[in-house]
Amino acid sequence: MLKGENRRSGRVRFDHKHAVNLMGVDGTWRRSCVLLDVSATGAKIEIEGTVDVLQAKEFFLLLSSTGLAFRRCELVWIDGCNAGIRFVQMKPGKKKAEGGEKKVESSGKKQ
Repeated sequence: MLKGENRRSGRVRFDHKHAVNLMGVDGTWRRSCVLLDVSATGAKIEIEGTVDVLQAKEFFLLLSSTGLAFRRCELVWIDGCNAGIRFVQMKPGKKKAEGGEKKVESSGKKQ
């Protein structure tokens, strides 16, 4: 079995290069790359430039040039300029607070 072939989900391979970007969760770094294949749980990418930034625990895969379509990822394996990434799933019961607002009781007290 080849590296990266122990997959749970079927992969879609692209006939043409699909340019994407990786970006640090804190926004301090960005790398251009090519999306080679993708599934519901992860992807295989070819990274342009140095791969040292992938030592970060998590990062974003930006699927659009504006950054509006993205997935939070973690590195699974790296082999030269190719890498396998897993899409990080939000844990059940942990929803993001909308706008950072706090609930206000009918008495007017913040919770």
